[in-house]
Amino acid sequence: MAATVASLSSSLLFSKPSLTLRPFRTLPRIITSSSSSSSPPQFNISFAPPKPKPKPSEPDPFSDSDPESGGQLIIPWIVRGEDGNLKLQMHPPARLLHATANSDTATATATKVTKKNKINKNKSSEVVPKSNYSKAARRFYNDNFKDPPQRLSKVLAAAGVASRRSSEELIFGGKVTVNGSVCNTPQTRVDPAKDIIYVNGNRLPKKQPPKVYLALNKPKGYICSSGDKESKSVLSLFDDYLKILDKRNSGVPKPRLFTVGRLDVATTGLIIVTNDGDFAQQISHPSANLSKEYIAVIDGDVNKRHLIAINDGTVIEGVHCTPDSVELLPRQPDIPRPRLRIVVHEGRKHEVRELVKNAGLEIHSLKRVRIGGFRLPSDLGIGKHIELKQSHLKALGWKS
Repeated sequence: MAATVASLSSSLLFSKPSLTLRPFRTLPRIITSSSSSSSPPQFNISFAPPKPKPKPSEPDPFSDSDPESGGQLIIPWIVRGEDGNLKLQMHPPARLLHATANSDTATATATKVTKKNKINKNKSSEVVPKSNYSKAARRFYNDNFKDPPQRLSKVLAAAGVASRRSSEELIFGGKVTVNGSVCNTPQTRVDPAKDIIYVNGNRLPKKQPPKVYLALNKPKGYICSSGDKESKSVLSLFDDYLKILDKRNSGVPKPRLFTVGRLDVATTGLIIVTNDGDFAQQISHPSANLSKEYIAVIDGDVNKRHLIAINDGTVIEGVHCTPDSVELLPRQPDIPRPRLRIVVHEGRKHEVRELVKNAGLEIHSLKRVRIGGFRLPSDLGIGKHIELKQSHLKALGWKS
């Protein structure tokens, strides 16, 4: 046997193999207790029976896993029974189930109420800063976006109740209540959107009328106030405009219009009409230093002596008034009378008429054509008006 193996090995080493060797799996040697090498080995192999699976109808309360839950650990509940002894059960106590159900119901109800309040708040409110904003952010919003409280008399005048002076008389007369209490102080600060204001038993609307800025080419024979019922007021020229504005802004009170400054009944030309008291006060105040240009048509001839006299000025109401400039305009074929361009800035009562009268001249017609940097449009007919744009307001010196 050994010789055969040796000869086979030498032949494999020194000869070219004619067969391809493939690897094969060797079986482990089996050692038997038999002393005879020639007797065949004896095997005694037995298999264990399979472990029986627990029946699903009889779960083990002390089992570590639940086959239906994929190996989830189950911990029994230890409760005290009616007899006072402790016992184990697989389901939670009834009291715990009721308490959990009530808690879930309360949480769901609170969530619905919170969402409903948020929706109502978003619908009823405008752009309002959130409560989690910093104090500086809220102050910036209040200073730049939120309208501050205003004087009661100013709110009544802006709402169209009456003029500022008549509104003060209503307040002094005890005919105005704020939040259920009679208010006798016109300087009281109120917010029409929050405070409840009644005038003569009528509720003041929360919404204020829009700001209106108009330029009118005033005709002759109209006065600039609304108190005299026997005379024609320039405000009656805006009746159709107010009707259109009322249709455009339904549910909002009509604005109470008034003129900025005045022109006498015989003077024509540019007059500003608005319902914004701050705007009117700013452009009519002497500190605004707005110049006003007039065209005066003169009866008779005008010479250099008259121009010098007008330029020297005159005393009006105890104050010496002088014009900014006086100029004799060239003659026009369709206008036979001489014309003077007179520019003033003080705005005294009948100032231009007094200057011309003091020079020994008589005015045939007087027309205002410019206020500040805004000039009356040449194509604007007599008795007609236009809405002022932002550029026009800047030309008038308005700083909003």
